[in-house]
Amino acid sequence: MFESLQERLGNTFSKFSGQKTLDENNIKDGLREVRLALLEADVNFKVVKQFVDHVKERALGDEVMKGLDPGQQIIKIVNEELIELLGGEQQGLDLKARPLKLMMVGLQGSGKTTSSGKLAMFLRKQHGKKPYLVPADVYRPAAIDQLNTLARQLDVPVYPSTTDMNPVDICKDALVKAEELGCDLILFDTAGRLHVDEELMNELVNIKKECQPQEILFVADAMTGQDAVTVAESFNEKLEISGVILTKMDGDARGGAALSIKTVTGKSVKFVGVGEKLSELELFHPDRIASRILGMGDMMTLIEKAQSEINEDEAKAMADKMAKAEFDFEDFLGHMRKLKKLGSMEGLLKMIPGMGNIMKQMGDNVMPEEEMKRTEAIISSMTMKERRQPKLINASRKERIAKGSGVKVADVNALIKNFKQMSKVMQSMMGGGKKKKGRFGLPKLPGLGGGQMPDMDALGGMGGMPGMPGMPGMPGMGMEEESGKRSLSKKTLKARNKKKLNKKTKKKKKKK
Repeated sequence: MFESLQERLGNTFSKFSGQKTLDENNIKDGLREVRLALLEADVNFKVVKQFVDHVKERALGDEVMKGLDPGQQIIKIVNEELIELLGGEQQGLDLKARPLKLMMVGLQGSGKTTSSGKLAMFLRKQHGKKPYLVPADVYRPAAIDQLNTLARQLDVPVYPSTTDMNPVDICKDALVKAEELGCDLILFDTAGRLHVDEELMNELVNIKKECQPQEILFVADAMTGQDAVTVAESFNEKLEISGVILTKMDGDARGGAALSIKTVTGKSVKFVGVGEKLSELELFHPDRIASRILGMGDMMTLIEKAQSEINEDEAKAMADKMAKAEFDFEDFLGHMRKLKKLGSMEGLLKMIPGMGNIMKQMGDNVMPEEEMKRTEAIISSMTMKERRQPKLINASRKERIAKGSGVKVADVNALIKNFKQMSKVMQSMMGGGKKKKGRFGLPKLPGLGGGQMPDMDALGGMGGMPGMPGMPGMPGMGMEEESGKRSLSKKTLKARNKKKLNKKTKKKKKKK
């Protein structure tokens, strides 16, 4: 999501960076591009006009900071206005009520049922809630079955709804059953329609009246763009929704709904669905989304994801192993599997500032998901003894491992070689080895490998190594891997050949 908008805005900001000062003419030209970029992203045209007017007013005002070049000034203003457009501060749920009653509303197919399961898991894990799921969509038997399946996966109680029951009665009786079971979180998964109709709205109004939910969350498919905003407006008029959940944010949606919904409805986006798994629900942080749109990455979300899967004790134990050069293939495989739980490698890499542009430049050379699968297959084909003692892997064992994982022996060789190089570098960076000054005369500092700059060739040119740890086999920039050998880019080869030529010339001069 937001990729096309990010690209268009990036091109616009690069034009500003070539200017000496900001004036009405270059601001007008630049903001024309911003306007077109937002309209292409399917943002509501009224929202676009308001946004562009605010940016223009601020850019021409006296508040521009001294010491920033025009490009930086515009980025600063656009970033702040984007945050405001997306809702300002992050808006969570009001968790004070006991029991907490959440009513999920929206059109059919928007993702209400899945979002109910995701919210149940999120609030149980993050806030210790005991959820009770209520299937109130009696018009679609599959919806009841789906919520029952999710309840089994989560191991939480679910109301025994049937298609011949009245949705309002279901919700009323569910309140009594939840109290009997000691549940303090009740999620009403209400019915949807292919479009907004009077019958649907009346039913939802009656459920609201009888059950008095603290939160009415409108669930919208982010792929539908401005249509989602229009529907949200209709639901808000009748029900006064308290917030929005946007689903399918991991798809190729242009982002119009996320950028328009707050201004049009006055209600903030509270959560976003970023995948199919029940764990793939995130709080919506306007400042972080604005950073992603402007290509600045999102390190805070990445850190939070990592903390959710890797606890402090595990991280410390891993660091100790690396420092003592005891980190083996078994540790690496376990760490890689934890990394996979955080989401797709492509999505994780894009959260690192500047990595999105680098990946774009590398194009088809970047296939982290495929590389991870291949690496996992190779390690899984090893015996436990081989994983823990890589030195045992001789030629015959390599052949067996290659056959078992469906790769060439050269690929096994490449993985072992890169793993050894990574272990040496990580041992150095973690403070292992003898205490001495590095080649730059720097004292030994944590993370600087004893005062030495890390050897980028040993790292495989910022890629190609098994990971740091857990990013296996990502091809290096300007480097390709064929049959286990690494062919350098033309630019790198040219630089090396030039260096060799200079050395030879100096030697000849000395002989003369």
